[in-house]
Amino acid sequence: MIRFVLAMLLVCLSASASAAVLRQSFDLQVPEAPTAVTVGGRRQLVYELHVTNYAGAGLMPLTLDVLDADATNSKLLASWTGPALQARTAIAGTDRSPGAQGLAAGMQAVIYIEVVLPAGAVVPHRLNHRLTYETMALPTRESGEVSGGVVAVERSAPVTLAPPLHGGPWVAIYDASVPRGHRRVMFALDGRARIPARFAIDWFRLDANGHHARGDAQKVANWLGYGEDVLAVADGTVVAVRNDYPESRSLKSSRHPLGEGSGNFVSLALGERRYAHYEHLRPGSVRVHVGEHVHRGEVIAALGFTGDSTGPHLHFHVSDGASPLAGEGLPFVIARYDVLGDYPDLDDFDAGKPWHASPAETVRSRHGEMPAPSAVVAFPAS
Repeated sequence: MIRFVLAMLLVCLSASASAAVLRQSFDLQVPEAPTAVTVGGRRQLVYELHVTNYAGAGLMPLTLDVLDADATNSKLLASWTGPALQARTAIAGTDRSPGAQGLAAGMQAVIYIEVVLPAGAVVPHRLNHRLTYETMALPTRESGEVSGGVVAVERSAPVTLAPPLHGGPWVAIYDASVPRGHRRVMFALDGRARIPARFAIDWFRLDANGHHARGDAQKVANWLGYGEDVLAVADGTVVAVRNDYPESRSLKSSRHPLGEGSGNFVSLALGERRYAHYEHLRPGSVRVHVGEHVHRGEVIAALGFTGDSTGPHLHFHVSDGASPLAGEGLPFVIARYDVLGDYPDLDDFDAGKPWHASPAETVRSRHGEMPAPSAVVAFPAS
């Protein structure tokens, strides 16, 4: 009897092995769970999928599907294939996509994901990922598929903040697709890779015609935003400050050491492990000190041109770390702002051309949202 049972077990194992060939492929991980945030009227999940090749040979990612892990038949939420997938994939530690070579054995890549949820849709509780790929070995390439990177969606709401500036027009400069933009710059400073500026916005002041400056734009003091009041976005406590970093009088481009890219800055503790960071402030303009409690709307500094900056502007982001680079970027929304228009093409912004104005009947206040990329907005006077 025992011999019969053993014989049947061997038959079953043999049949199972012949039905599915085991193969090493990708490890899929989501280091930071996404939170649903409304961006320009559309609710989104913004996060990264880290993929590492354990196959011992080159693999080419072909298609990535994001799925609702709890829905019947794993409802498809988003999908990218071919060039679209390559465009949102970068080899870890670089701004290069895998290209025609794919990912070599042991190589890790980061796939930058934004899932736009349909209006009225329920935010999924968990996400899963399906990655199809092709082996790079010649002469015969084989296809494969792996599922994983299951992650629970963070249920807490993004923090609601007051505007960091007065009036307008201000343009919200950020772009998830820029290889060296805020969204795609990772820092591994203390044994863990993070994206502190995942939701950062660079705020540039404009006039009604889209000009950045009065007269000679090479002179920093001529820029419209230069010296503007920078405001506390909430009641909070100052946890870090720099106020003595020098500033060039002209718009010369230069790189700074890693720890000095922020220039002069202020970091505020908002509570619940959330910190607001203001960067590139004017030297000597910071009015607050570490340990001081500030109030929403209070003037804390002036907009300047210090650190790594292409022109006078305010860099603003929220993270879970008390200093600008040592934290994971968190989403935030602004209590109220008016959308005046946008820049469909950022080359027009760079050239100082007028933005695309919204039709008069559509100009209205937005409440509890993050401005869309390249949106031109105005903030309440108080």
